[in-house]
Amino acid sequence: MAMAATHQPQVLVAGAGPAGLVAGIALARYGIGVLVVEKRAAISTLSRALVISTRNMEILRAWGLEAAVRAGAAEVEPCGWVTSTLASGEGVEIPLGYPTTAEAAAVSPTRPAWAPQDHLEPLLLEQLRSLPSAQVRFDAELIGIEQDDDGVRAVVGDRASGDTQYVCAEFVIGADGAPSAVRALLGIRLEGPDDLAEYHGIQFSAPLTGLLGARRYGINVVTHPDAAAVIAPRGLGDRWTLAREWRPGQVRLVDATENDIARLISTAAGVPHVRPRIERVSAFSFAAQLADRYRVGRGFVVGDAAHRMTPRGGTGMNTAIQDAYDLGWKLAWVLRGWAGPDLLASYEAERRPAGRHNVERSGDPGGARRTAVAELPHDLNGRLAHHWLLRRGCAVSTLDLLEDGLTLLAADDEAGWDAAAATLDTRVPVAAHPVGTSVAAGIGVASGGAVLLRPDGQLAANWPDPTVPPAAELAHLGLR
Repeated sequence: MAMAATHQPQVLVAGAGPAGLVAGIALARYGIGVLVVEKRAAISTLSRALVISTRNMEILRAWGLEAAVRAGAAEVEPCGWVTSTLASGEGVEIPLGYPTTAEAAAVSPTRPAWAPQDHLEPLLLEQLRSLPSAQVRFDAELIGIEQDDDGVRAVVGDRASGDTQYVCAEFVIGADGAPSAVRALLGIRLEGPDDLAEYHGIQFSAPLTGLLGARRYGINVVTHPDAAAVIAPRGLGDRWTLAREWRPGQVRLVDATENDIARLISTAAGVPHVRPRIERVSAFSFAAQLADRYRVGRGFVVGDAAHRMTPRGGTGMNTAIQDAYDLGWKLAWVLRGWAGPDLLASYEAERRPAGRHNVERSGDPGGARRTAVAELPHDLNGRLAHHWLLRRGCAVSTLDLLEDGLTLLAADDEAGWDAAAATLDTRVPVAAHPVGTSVAAGIGVASGGAVLLRPDGQLAANWPDPTVPPAAELAHLGLR
């Protein structure tokens, strides 16, 4: 084993799943030097997560990825259909906590996408690799971490050659999944049950779409006594997953023959002699766990390293993406000198409650069946309200006005908001946009006032008077 020369990115990210890739993109878009290491030889080919939430589609839209994501998404309403078999023609629609197309249009410039994880990950990887300050290394495993007031010193092993390398960085992010090495090395514990149920899943292709007619839903809950399971489309074409809980007395699907699996799928479909092309059969345990901390010194955990969720509600990957995005821009602001280190305390303060809500929901046997009214506010998480307005003859959302620094929105500039923004005593850039009286009222701007917004659309400060800067609020965020 040889020790290679030291590499010195500003941020080291362990894991190249959705959380790690998003963290890398969020950092590199600010020009931060980031190295993402992944112990696998390539990104995953498992479909795993199947839905991208409204808020996460807003983030991907801002990064120019919406069209590419939808190009591989199934055209479904993000609801469930409970039926005896796919071919029965009878059933009951159930909510899954995601807004319908019509509901989403009222609150967002985009909508959820039923796009499998193995379609999303290559898009994220391609974008990350296109950013000059980012590097990605596969077959590279984080082995050890030491940290002090000056930075982090990590040991990264090359799984192919057996060589190791020191990586010195200012921060390290553990996005390395449920068995996270970073979490273990930081001494962070997961709390909660890890053995709620044993589930088996089948990825397969079969001509089932024609059985559904106009009933295109995100999941189909089949209740046939000999084939009770959940069947869901995996993007375009006739690609599907079938998942069911294993119960004592049943044959485990991972031990079943191909004929047994074909018979199960045929029964669930409600038509004889379906011959599926089986891609993969897997077993997984249901867990509902939350990290006791999201940070130790210069080390952070995101995604499955910070929380384990069952598939109920489809919140696992979506929570992971929002974790990574939130931490990414905050680290970038600190590293660019736009904010003080106090800003980083807001990562755990803001994201751990969101993680707790989604962990608890996923642990509830009925947690999948929530209304959009109940769950959409948790997804949008208090970000700036969406309203359409005209800019240079084109319709844009208020969310499109958000910039990489602070964004000031006011009804108009007659009160001198543009000039006030230019003289604001803060290190972070401030961009001012007049939005008109009606839009200003819709986003909660007081008459004659303005709001300062973070890049994630969260409120940084209310600013009722351009002659009196909101110093206390900015100081609380570490922005002064």
